[in-house]
Amino acid sequence: MRQTTLCYIDQGDSYLMLHRVKKANDASHGKWIGVGGKCEADESPDECMLREVREETGLEITRWHYRGIVTFISDTWPNEYMHLFTATEWQGEPDLSIDDEGTLAWIPKSDLMNLNLWEGDRIFLRLLLNESQPFFSLKLVYVQDEMTKALLDGKAL
Repeated sequence: MRQTTLCYIDQGDSYLMLHRVKKANDASHGKWIGVGGKCEADESPDECMLREVREETGLEITRWHYRGIVTFISDTWPNEYMHLFTATEWQGEPDLSIDDEGTLAWIPKSDLMNLNLWEGDRIFLRLLLNESQPFFSLKLVYVQDEMTKALLDGKAL
């Protein structure tokens, strides 16, 4: 299973989001997601998240929370464990022009569900927005681009 990270950088009423529009053959082309990427062989999930955020935004994250793990099963794309984070403190200003995968933008949390999102992302974004939600395990099964099954902490949704 491939290991990845995804971080939602929290600026009070907004998250820093990436609109994936620049890469060809991108499973997430046209979708809005957090910032993240694949773990390298020697990295922990935290180290991967910090590196990916720095590379994609120019920010140095100084305070973050490990919020959950999402297991993606797909008949089209490689299966993966995605380590999900939120970040609440950082140094620097985001460089909204440096990412080669898409366009970065601060999106009000109230507008998130209006974006072009993966169906499973809608589930974990609701969990992230619920600040009292403890660490969670979410399993998402996709056939082609359609989510066919979702389990939260082992229970069907």
